[in-house]
Amino acid sequence: MPSLKNIRRRIQSVRQTQQITRAMRMVAAAKLRRAQDAILHARPYAERMQATLAEVARRSVLAQHPLLEARERVRRVELVVVTSDRGLCGAFNANVLKRADAELRDRAGEVEGLVLTVVGRKARDYYRRHGRAPTSRAFTDLSRIAYEHAVAVAEHVSARFLAGEVDEVVLVHSEFVSAISQRPRKLRLLPITPEPGSGAGGDSAPYTVEPDTEQLLAILVPKALEVEIYRALLENQAGEHGARMTAMESATRNTEELIQSLTLQYNRARQAAITKELLEIVSGAEAL
Repeated sequence: MPSLKNIRRRIQSVRQTQQITRAMRMVAAAKLRRAQDAILHARPYAERMQATLAEVARRSVLAQHPLLEARERVRRVELVVVTSDRGLCGAFNANVLKRADAELRDRAGEVEGLVLTVVGRKARDYYRRHGRAPTSRAFTDLSRIAYEHAVAVAEHVSARFLAGEVDEVVLVHSEFVSAISQRPRKLRLLPITPEPGSGAGGDSAPYTVEPDTEQLLAILVPKALEVEIYRALLENQAGEHGARMTAMESATRNTEELIQSLTLQYNRARQAAITKELLEIVSGAEAL
């Protein structure tokens, strides 16, 4: 049985760990509120952007943009994997990486080449160790998401797509559902395929395009790509904070249970030591 001193030392160590996990949970909860507000405001804008792009593309069949053109045969695919820079968030990053690995396995027999673009240190370190596919670029230091980060990723993948280095770009990230629920999501970024609009077609557009559709698409298509990536980064950020808050709350509960167990063990050891001392005193008194 451990000595009383060792048990007291372990209880103190667990209490210090509990203070850390409780503080991390409070910080994650505060960050989650801001991240949740950001994604709730970004979703309607991204959805409206896609709807506008779909309406313009639907009404102007002759209008073309390089990022809208699907290749006859997909030979090379680039997979953009988004994770967090930090850990201590349960299985949050592992679920995204598992979904990305499944996509790599599924596409390995269909295409000639697979390339990775990783966003976040966890994805970078994971694919450095395992080497599932070559990495074209890694984006890190994204502790505070800004629109410029999405622009950088969009410019990278669109330049490779326009240069013919890849024929398709697929995005894998974590979608924020709630503070306790996040799910991996796969989305084809390029070529952009606008969903058909809900209108009746013909001349029933709710607005007039000026000066012409080609100039509008030249601005709208790259912007839609940036907005979609920005939404994915915000979704991932909110999911990270929610997963970390849940993980730290679970860790705090575990420390409480461990402290109770150690306290019980300490009391039993102390009671056994007292009983032993009493027996020694009684035995000594009887011997005298």
